Amino acid sequence: MDKSIQEELKRASELVLSARYVVAVVGAGMSAESGIPTFRGPGGLWNKYGEPDMRGFERFLADPKTWWRNMLKGGRPGSELQAAVEKAQPNPGHHALAELERLGVLRYIITQNVDGLHHVAGSTRVAEIHGNTRKLRCLRCTARFDRRAFEIDVEHLPPRCPECGGVVKGDGVMFGEPIPEDVLAICQEQTAASDCMLLLGTSGVVYPAAGFPQQVKWAGGRLIEINPLETDLSHLCDVVVRAPTGEALPELTKLIGELKTS
Repeated sequence: MDKSIQEELKRASELVLSARYVVAVVGAGMSAESGIPTFRGPGGLWNKYGEPDMRGFERFLADPKTWWRNMLKGGRPGSELQAAVEKAQPNPGHHALAELERLGVLRYIITQNVDGLHHVAGSTRVAEIHGNTRKLRCLRCTARFDRRAFEIDVEHLPPRCPECGGVVKGDGVMFGEPIPEDVLAICQEQTAASDCMLLLGTSGVVYPAAGFPQQVKWAGGRLIEINPLETDLSHLCDVVVRAPTGEALPELTKLIGELKTS
């Protein structure tokens, strides 16, 4: 690893260990390292299928039956993403975050990714602000269900919540759909508590997640960015590591472990 990157990682490890409450905000860059297709950019799902319907949630509410029929047929951006998610495995970056949680260093992950790989890697304190494609969610009571275990009767769509009878949709947040209140509340609580935030593979352009690091900075906290590309938040960061998360996070975790035991 480049010497300058090693120096930045050492600075990052010292900042993390001097912090009171460390939270990570994770973006698409981390999932891309596990083979999950992005939405924008070369080969992105939106380039292949076109921009999604900006009134998607409104149209779902107007006719959930048709939405479910189309989704179950496949051949849509969501079905390709789902297929990639089902094959994907956590990369070293995911495992490093799980280890930081076990070490008592990382308090929470706020992820913009919908693949559930943090859970697979062993992280337990995760807020999935854009939902999880492995799950379904009731729009009335917000109960969530494992997609594979939930029985869908194609003759009676849309599926209904077994707990309250509400309409069930995919847990992924659609355009025009509010962030679920239970998840948003967790994100806001964790941001308010954080005095050090890790920005991992996120471009910093999608809100409300892009606003969380800014809140930490304005409150006097520290920001550490790990991303091979410059982002809209780079200029706010106290430490910038220009490397993929799958390479840098294991090294950061190793340094933190060594410092904790020294």
